[in-house]
Amino acid sequence: MVPVTMYAWAIVCGLCLGVGLWAVVSIIPSLARRRLAHRIAPYLGDVSPSARVMLDRRNVSPLPVFGTILDPGLARIRKLAVPLFGSSAVLETRLRQSGASITVAAFRSRQLVWILCGVASGVVFSVLLGHATGSGIAVQLAVVLLFGIGGAVASDQRLTRAAAARLKRMTAELPVVLEFLTLSLSAGEGVLDSFRRIASTSRGELAQELGGVVALVNSGSALAESLHSVARGLSMPEFTRCVDQIVGALERGTPLVEVLRAQSQDVREESKRNLLEVAGRKEVAMMIPLVFLILPVTILFAVFPGLFVLQLGF
Repeated sequence: MVPVTMYAWAIVCGLCLGVGLWAVVSIIPSLARRRLAHRIAPYLGDVSPSARVMLDRRNVSPLPVFGTILDPGLARIRKLAVPLFGSSAVLETRLRQSGASITVAAFRSRQLVWILCGVASGVVFSVLLGHATGSGIAVQLAVVLLFGIGGAVASDQRLTRAAAARLKRMTAELPVVLEFLTLSLSAGEGVLDSFRRIASTSRGELAQELGGVVALVNSGSALAESLHSVARGLSMPEFTRCVDQIVGALERGTPLVEVLRAQSQDVREESKRNLLEVAGRKEVAMMIPLVFLILPVTILFAVFPGLFVLQLGF
């Protein structure tokens, strides 16, 4: 006679297999030949509303049916989770700083997935802990809760680290971009043409942001407004200060080359000061390999030959 638990495990494994196969099949691109309407839609998007609708249609979820069924419930859960995981404005700023192309709602959904994975891991761990130590239900519930909170914190910290790393890369790229901009302006190019040249020839994070400025200007926005919009989205003090100086120089008619050269020098001096501050804060940490690794090895090399000679002498 087959135990009931084997049927339960068979059902769970069958459901997991079915969902996995459904997910794989749903993300496989269609092998059929594209229709004529789909081929000419990119060229008629400016004049045809139906072409724009066809171009805007995207599969945003690998599980379209499940996403459609569960989306109302997930939306309510996201609204309830906003007070627990911070405001949407702060989250939007961090998403903008990290360069992520997802929305706040999409990140909340992703965070809920992390929480559910943490809860599932907590359930498995609590069951194993209960079998091993015989702990009570309160301890198991606490373990599940801690794993769920850990999933939420891990998702948030992952985004925070990504944003901090991208800001650090842009801070390192800023002096080079300013010098490149200074050379382009000295050669006789305009400000917008210099931005366009930097965006087309460079591959850094800051060059992509300047490419966004060029796109905003091409769409009809003013240059000053586009620069301030990108600076507000990044919330990067060094770049914001440079933008203020550039906009002020353009409005007052100040020679922009000298302003950019001074800004580049200021950014380099500030990076040196930050490096010295980091070295000062980590002075104790830098002593750990010296005291526990280099110094014992030095003493060993100094004492061991003497001990070896003494042993040979006696």
